Amino acid sequence: MSRPPPLAAIRAFEAAGRHENFSRAAEELGMTQAAVSYQIRQLEDRVGRPLFVREKGRVKLSDTGRRLLPALTAAFTGITEAFDSLREEDEDVLSLSTAVSIGGTWLSARIGRFQLRYPDLAVRMALSNDLVDFHGGGVDAALRGGMGQWEGLRCDFLFRQHFTPICTPSFLEANPIRRPQDLLGVERLGPNDQLWREWFARVGIGAPPPRRGVALDSQLQEASAMQNGFGIAMMTPLYWKADLASGRLVQPFDTLYISPTAQWLVHPAGRVGVRKIERFREWLHEELATDREWIPPEVWEAAA
Repeated sequence: MSRPPPLAAIRAFEAAGRHENFSRAAEELGMTQAAVSYQIRQLEDRVGRPLFVREKGRVKLSDTGRRLLPALTAAFTGITEAFDSLREEDEDVLSLSTAVSIGGTWLSARIGRFQLRYPDLAVRMALSNDLVDFHGGGVDAALRGGMGQWEGLRCDFLFRQHFTPICTPSFLEANPIRRPQDLLGVERLGPNDQLWREWFARVGIGAPPPRRGVALDSQLQEASAMQNGFGIAMMTPLYWKADLASGRLVQPFDTLYISPTAQWLVHPAGRVGVRKIERFREWLHEELATDREWIPPEVWEAAA
């Protein structure tokens, strides 16, 4: 069997190829840029082909480099996950990353019940809409919205994303909103957002004309703006179940826009079976089951 090239050279190429930048690869590996360049030249000599195309001070992967990179990245990921799994039984902290809207509402209100069920596990939850780096970010699992097609991840369907206009009772009293058309004349948060266009289309109204307005990054921010007397927003009723039930918020119309995208629990495929992740996954589905009768059946069915 032929001997593989030196591991240091392979590691340097994998990092440089992933970034397509020698300087960033050097920072990641704790090396100098010159050392990264040297290792890659050694590897190119061994392979007998250029792995990068160097032009105008920049580097791009060559065809040969593009063929090699996915397999090498997968191999290093597998090595990392293998060592992570050895430590798994000694770790008692479940590190979660969740999108702000679901993490700051629905999940935050319930996560204490998970802690009570599994007192031997601690939970560290971070709210962020940024993509998760499972390779070096110290995150075990994440809740994210999308189509659920992320390479290398186990994607567990939770529910379809769904939206409808929601506001405070005082806003509804101050603004005569009796028909969907009436929403065209009131202050709407994120008035040019695609969600508004989709919902209006759902009730048979053409795309609303563009207008100036306030656009916020999460439903938490929208709820704060509404509680202070400003606007109506496209929000997810599931996240605001308690507020709707208590009357702190109101849903003027029953119609939902149900998106083809969904919320998913995701984690590296190589960590299937890890106790803390599996227990959280089971608990999460149990919690969602308590809301099934409150939301239309289509929400619980993944899009084709």
